[in-house]
Amino acid sequence: MNFVIGVFDLFAYTIPGALYVAFFGYLGTKLHILTAASIGGVPTVVMVIVIVVLSFLLGYLAYPLGDAMERIVPRRRQRIPAEEFLRRMPAAQDRPYLKESPHLLLCALQLHDKDVAVDVTRLRASGLMVRNCAPPLLFGAIAAIVEIFAGKHPFVASAVAVLLLAASFTLVSQGRKLGLWAGMKTLELCFWLPEIDEKLATGES
Repeated sequence: MNFVIGVFDLFAYTIPGALYVAFFGYLGTKLHILTAASIGGVPTVVMVIVIVVLSFLLGYLAYPLGDAMERIVPRRRQRIPAEEFLRRMPAAQDRPYLKESPHLLLCALQLHDKDVAVDVTRLRASGLMVRNCAPPLLFGAIAAIVEIFAGKHPFVASAVAVLLLAASFTLVSQGRKLGLWAGMKTLELCFWLPEIDEKLATGES
């Protein structure tokens, strides 16, 4: 269980947070706040620990930005896990568990078999990681646009701005896809738990 939590924290918070650290490091260098002399005397181990801790904290604090960006960026089409699952598995049409929350179903999977539930958790964590990496790349694109007018290499800055902007919106789309896969994986695994319908029926009564 500790391994699962570690993977979730690493994917959902620390990796996106590392991009924020890189972005703020870039700003600090441009503003001459961070220099080789100011950080050169810091021991490597301490530097690594500070970067990891800052990455986690920034990733955690900036989590709402990823959520907001997912809601703002338009969708090409709305894909609901239950509908996609039924399209592939019509035999599950009358199963009551399809009406329940995916989070509740994930809890049921974890109680039934933690090793099986790990696959869903990893998909969810990967989707959140990809989505949460989008805002810092967007900030990087904005910084590159500023560099077009203020820097010495406008053509390079233009190319970087286009690439970062495209990558940012692509990550939002890919994050949604991984979230869809996580939802479908949850439903597929729960399909093979016949007792889950009985437990839900007992809870409703």
